[in-house]
Amino acid sequence: MLKDFKEFALKGNVLDLAIAVVIGAAFGKIVTSLVENIIMPIVGLLLNGVNFTNLSFKYNDAEILYGSFIQTIFYFVIIAFAIFMFVRLLSKFKRKEDIVAITEEAPPVDSKEVLLEEIRDLLKKQNNA
Repeated sequence: MLKDFKEFALKGNVLDLAIAVVIGAAFGKIVTSLVENIIMPIVGLLLNGVNFTNLSFKYNDAEILYGSFIQTIFYFVIIAFAIFMFVRLLSKFKRKEDIVAITEEAPPVDSKEVLLEEIRDLLKKQNNA
């Protein structure tokens, strides 16, 4: 059982997933910092100093914090866009690597094949003449 678990844990997919989770968490923190410290103050300036997190209204004894909800949606949109751009950038690099790999993997032409092609072409010439 321990051997099976070790094989499972050391498979490439599990390790890739673990790395993706760690990098994704760090990337999320970077984007959250970008939104909180740079983008939202600029949006607040454009909207005459409105801070979304403080927006709320009271209904009887309940306080509805719709500003926090707006802020969370804004974070989500920016994080999703940042991840989209990151994945798009990675896919461009991947395509370039695939093209390079395809061009580099062209098999060398065997001299026998070249001779056979020349014989074929000569026979075609003789038959057409």
